[in-house]
Amino acid sequence: MNTRAPRIRFVEANGLRFEVAEEGAGDRLALCLHGFPECAFSWRHQIPALVRLGYRVWAPNLRGYGRSTRPGRVADYHIDLLVADIEGLIRAAGARETLLVGHDWGGGLAWMTALRRRCPLAGLVVMNCPHPTLFARGLYRWPQIRRSWYVFAFQIPKLPELLLGRGRARAIARTFHDMAVDKTRFPDDVLDVYRQQALDPGALTAMVNYYRANRRFPHESHPDLTRPITVPTLLIWGEADTALGKELTFGTDRLATDLTVRYLPGVSHWVQQEAPDAVNDAITQWLA
Repeated sequence: MNTRAPRIRFVEANGLRFEVAEEGAGDRLALCLHGFPECAFSWRHQIPALVRLGYRVWAPNLRGYGRSTRPGRVADYHIDLLVADIEGLIRAAGARETLLVGHDWGGGLAWMTALRRRCPLAGLVVMNCPHPTLFARGLYRWPQIRRSWYVFAFQIPKLPELLLGRGRARAIARTFHDMAVDKTRFPDDVLDVYRQQALDPGALTAMVNYYRANRRFPHESHPDLTRPITVPTLLIWGEADTALGKELTFGTDRLATDLTVRYLPGVSHWVQQEAPDAVNDAITQWLA
């Protein structure tokens, strides 16, 4: 599989500057949104596959990550601002149609962008991130409380950054390696990309601030969550996810009217990196 480094450009959107990995050309955009503690690099296996399908692919480092703008306040990472970033990137691309692809936090932003309906989408692909309504219902129930302990721990000031950054961000590397089922997908050179990113000044605080700024979100009463998603949607889920339980996907079909679900047994939370061929095949078949 060709995973050569894509070209990098910088895009102004929503008053910020985003570092964007770009491949392909044309007016059909695939916008790929990473999660925590990932970056655009996490889409290295999907970018060439999407280009072959005829897309111009943008994989931005979200605010606070990589060389994208890194605001300093906790409030700068509120969900409303994060979704506005995605809408701004879609507008900046000027594409005829947009396929929105997201994993983990990026999946949450993809769900919310579709729910708010301020930018037209041709399709939605979400990986190992439940619909916000289902996450709101499940977050405070056992066993999801046990799985999501880190969400609550991240509310402590300064300590999470200290622990995550120790030993050249050893804990960041372990997050990928320990959760993965197929650990061969995370050799040292891959883990070093994520470790080095975490060691950039202010990076860990920005990454943890996503959780601090949104400790009360999602909530079922949020007005955006009452709307059905009518955009054609593909939900891909690694069943061996130790952070988010498969039960959080049950009922998605009542919230998204044009839904396809692909469960991948024996695959961890890091689904697009750990099972790239299966993920790419799922996307290709669904688009066909």
